[in-house]
Amino acid sequence: MHLIAPDILAEARGVSGALAGTAWVFGFALWLFGWRWHRFWVVAGVTLGAGLIGLNAGKTSGGQVMAVGILLAVAAGMMALELAKVLAFVAGGIGAWLAVQWVLPQAQELWAVFLSGGLFGLLLYRLWTMLLTSLIGTLIAGHAALLLLEQVLKFDAVAWSSANLVALNGVVVGLTVLGVVVQAKQAPEPTPAAAAAEKTEEQKGKKVDRHGERDDHGHARDDDDESKPAGGWWGRLSSLARSK
Repeated sequence: MHLIAPDILAEARGVSGALAGTAWVFGFALWLFGWRWHRFWVVAGVTLGAGLIGLNAGKTSGGQVMAVGILLAVAAGMMALELAKVLAFVAGGIGAWLAVQWVLPQAQELWAVFLSGGLFGLLLYRLWTMLLTSLIGTLIAGHAALLLLEQVLKFDAVAWSSANLVALNGVVVGLTVLGVVVQAKQAPEPTPAAAAAEKTEEQKGKKVDRHGERDDHGHARDDDDESKPAGGWWGRLSSLARSK
């Protein structure tokens, strides 16, 4: 199994150095900030994928290509965060399927492997997101780096990657694990102080909602203000009248 695919290198051969460098920077950012920016990556990926699917569908049907692509991209982008868990399930299932086929090519009942991988992807959502973004970032940066080195060092990247298959696979696996560790260090668990502050904000929000409630006649209710005496001389007279 080629993690750094010679076919992709052959197809991408001839791209400009600026484009290859941009791809390398994108892959490195995905490898480094996968979990910290995971909402951005999910929305951007779903929007881009839906836009490409919409453009292809519009071209096939002969309709308004740009309109279909833009509308589908906007709709998918608005639902991206809600679809994140579904994508994690599908990606976990496909990853488990490919891993089992790689290790055990004669394995049977792969549908159970797919379902098990999807469930693990949901239960370990944070770890799976780190692993997936680290792997994708490593693959993008690795292919872009070989394309850049081919232009600078004037060697055949396709033949070299085919001859060093095992070494490149090991480097990709090692960098993927390192990326997971780096992302975990950059995104620590919330501290107790932050959790207490969030709880306080929730309590304040509930209090504001309570002040906004209205009675049956449509008048605003403020139970806290009624329980506290008003300030000034009118407040003192009101308290004396209630005591009598």
